Amino acid sequence: MTQDLNSLAQALYDTTQRLLKHRPDLAPWCPAIGFRPRLPDADLVTLALMQAMPGHTDETRWLRYARTHLSERFPYLPQQSGYNKRLRKAAPLIRTLIRYLATDTSVWTDNTWVIDSTPVECARSRETVKRSDLAGWAQYGYCASHSRFFWGLRLHLVCTLSGLPVAFALTGAKADERTTLAGMFEDDPGLLAQRPGQILIADKNYYGRDFERSLDQAGVSLLRPARKGEPPRAGAAFFRPLRQVIESINQTFKGQLDLERHGGRTPGGVIARVLQRILALTAAIWHNDRTGQPVLRSLTAYDH
Repeated sequence: MTQDLNSLAQALYDTTQRLLKHRPDLAPWCPAIGFRPRLPDADLVTLALMQAMPGHTDETRWLRYARTHLSERFPYLPQQSGYNKRLRKAAPLIRTLIRYLATDTSVWTDNTWVIDSTPVECARSRETVKRSDLAGWAQYGYCASHSRFFWGLRLHLVCTLSGLPVAFALTGAKADERTTLAGMFEDDPGLLAQRPGQILIADKNYYGRDFERSLDQAGVSLLRPARKGEPPRAGAAFFRPLRQVIESINQTFKGQLDLERHGGRTPGGVIARVLQRILALTAAIWHNDRTGQPVLRSLTAYDH
């Protein structure tokens, strides 16, 4: 099987078509009487993937490019406002498709996960913050990795060591990471049901006797560095190289998938654009796994 953006897009289109055939309830709602969308949902998801992978951050410029270079594949393309509205309505479908692709990989059953959160900046000027529709959800927070304050959200990611997203959440910048992780597992109880002895590698912020007890009761073994004043913890020799894994996954989102240039100005818009990028990474890993590539998280074959 060819490893390029066209083959990935075709594979995703075929998979989305099969999923919608068996689960028509996943299709975004539209009235029974009236105009039917001229761009099918499977085409919409494929178009969203093809936008995110090469780094087209501006939707208007992307649609102009698609009309010039992809007209044979997509005979009809909506205006930017219609495209954006369709993407926001398709968020539940994209979320389900992410899990569907992830479970269809050989690394879904890995017994070691890494967890971290990364900033998703939404504004820089004070005037933008004051009039933003994200006010009340987005917050001022601090990014220790870059030693800077920012206004926006945090993307919390649980991934396998090969970079496959397992669970994710988008919260305010000041949200407690432990509470968010617990909420992610509570919202998806089946995630841990068949995984006895799952190992989770985290940083020093995931601490607390009650927190670790709750993870232990759920069958999760937490490995993290010791905090100041704590005795040495098991597995400390492996933290440094394995912690670098989650940092490189975050860098993939920001460096290759332009997470920090999402351009969302409303809660629905930000959610759709973040899901678009998680779908792109998941689909690339899924396709690399199917084609037997040695590095599953490599996007090089798809970003041009």
